[in-house]
Amino acid sequence: MKFNRRARLDPSQVSDQRGRRPAGRTAAAGGGIGVVILTLLALLTGTNPADLLGGSDSPAVEAAPGSEGELERECQVVADIDENPDCRFVLYVNSTQDFWDDYFAAAGERYTPATTTFFTSSVTTRCGTASSQVGPFYCPGDQKVYLDLGFFEQLRTTYGGPSGQFAEAYVLAHEYGHHVQNLTGQMQRVRTQSGPSSDAVRLELQADCYAGMWAHAATTADDESGQPLITELTNQDIADALSAAETVGDDYIQERFQGTVTPESWTHGSSEQRQRWFTTGFETGDIAACDTFAASSL
Repeated sequence: MKFNRRARLDPSQVSDQRGRRPAGRTAAAGGGIGVVILTLLALLTGTNPADLLGGSDSPAVEAAPGSEGELERECQVVADIDENPDCRFVLYVNSTQDFWDDYFAAAGERYTPATTTFFTSSVTTRCGTASSQVGPFYCPGDQKVYLDLGFFEQLRTTYGGPSGQFAEAYVLAHEYGHHVQNLTGQMQRVRTQSGPSSDAVRLELQADCYAGMWAHAATTADDESGQPLITELTNQDIADALSAAETVGDDYIQERFQGTVTPESWTHGSSEQRQRWFTTGFETGDIAACDTFAASSL
């Protein structure tokens, strides 16, 4: 993946709350967060992800705290990634949102931007108080994406995921896929919560397909002056996204941490399903092709 070093970044789309400790009781993944549980990308199969790691004492990997205003000061242009690597996440957010803004506009609709919030340990949202252990998630109640950047280290070291940066971009694009689902009413179609063909799985696979749509057009997303943000994607970038999709498949996680696969408890879809629907979005760039709720077979 190659970036346009001259393009400008918009750090206002990211809120850095790393190092802050919210008041209140942390909701456990697997039920305490309410509707957020339907839109978690990361580590769960309907239970506390810490349990899958061998007990609730297993800590999440947390990113180092940031400082107030750091991203706003240090992430002005893409070249700033050289000095502050966290600026690349600002780029991912900017690119994804520019894509969806253009896509909505072409359809005569208006896209409502969503802020991404970086946090460590736990964070309070309108969907509840979540710990880092739930992984990246989208809260429809406040229309925000939440992310502990330490998740990516955990994805690599604990889950055997890829090390390429495009895996990070895929994760954020998936969460923004949930935001698009919220804006377009797709989330309201969820009735069944678990199982290989459940509505919850269909929701997640559609978000994967939407992430593929962004990847399809990633080199066309630009800054406010029309400068492209990403100038090239390679076959390895797409391979990294597919590897990340495999790593967060329900069957992969269950086999790795439980030793058995129980499809009736799936909430996000198998590795094969997640890879296939990302590929569908990437190859077609067509939102109609991403209608997992209409698909007779997933």
